[in-house]
Amino acid sequence: FQRLEALVDSAGVDDIEEATALLRRFKGRSREVAAAIDEFMLDFMTLVFVVENGEAGFEKPVRKLARTRLSKLERLVTVMAEEKPASGAGLSL
Repeated sequence: FQRLEALVDSAGVDDIEEATALLRRFKGRSREVAAAIDEFMLDFMTLVFVVENGEAGFEKPVRKLARTRLSKLERLVTVMAEEKPASGAGLSL
């Protein structure tokens, strides 16, 4: 998630593709995670649009929103990882 935070800081057009690639590994975990990814990416793409078009007045609040969505996503992924039982745990033959 540190790399995603760095992408929010730079917010360039090429960063959208990298963010998508980084998030791809979390896509199938749950509906909640998939929705959080979609929300983050929408806000991130909005941020990139704002930065690329020089809309300085909107940059700070949109960047803050993207960071908030990323934090939510990180928490969801962490919770899902903690709830996922270890492979084979609790099984006996």
